[in-house]
Amino acid sequence: MSFINSNNDRIPGIMQGNPLNGMCEKVCVQVKKVFDACMKQISLENVQVTLCDPTPDTYTEPLTFVSAKSTSSKGTISNLCIEALDERPNLSRVKADIAIPIEVSYTDAYGAAGTAIGTICITEDVVLNVPQPSMIPYEVEAVVGAVSPDGTYVSDLTFNLNMCVTVILKIVTEVELLIPSYGYCFIPPCQEYTQDVCTGFFELPLFPTTPR
Repeated sequence: MSFINSNNDRIPGIMQGNPLNGMCEKVCVQVKKVFDACMKQISLENVQVTLCDPTPDTYTEPLTFVSAKSTSSKGTISNLCIEALDERPNLSRVKADIAIPIEVSYTDAYGAAGTAIGTICITEDVVLNVPQPSMIPYEVEAVVGAVSPDGTYVSDLTFNLNMCVTVILKIVTEVELLIPSYGYCFIPPCQEYTQDVCTGFFELPLFPTTPR
């Protein structure tokens, strides 16, 4: 079984009845606290991307684009600049370049399938709530996703891509947070998946039950 199929009340799920019922302690947990976040979704046209590490390592040009998508939800941040806005307390201008790793699938001149990897880079220039300086500093993180509906081959593993890109920029800090708790979570036993045709038969009673 799983959390979904368990009847135990010490599992994650929709809260029913009095939410204080069963609450038993205050717990200190180590988590990343998100102080602020924003999301940008943009369409990019004719983004030129030069790829590397083709698989297989031999191919015959010209190549034909098949698809492209990001290979990780974590973007790499560079050229980060955070500037406090004096006229807007607690807010700062956050500017950074964000590299998104992608994988492009293609076929070569003989129809052989292949893939290669690369990156696309976008610049974010936004306003976010940035906490005051502390011993444990805040960090800027980028959650990313990208897909390409179409693209054209140029040469030398270079493609022009039309990309749909999502970037979530977050201001986070590793903190020790005090939260109310219901105690440790109940972990139900696993239900093994099986296509054994005998399972239903073996579950039948040995002798028939007398009707009443």
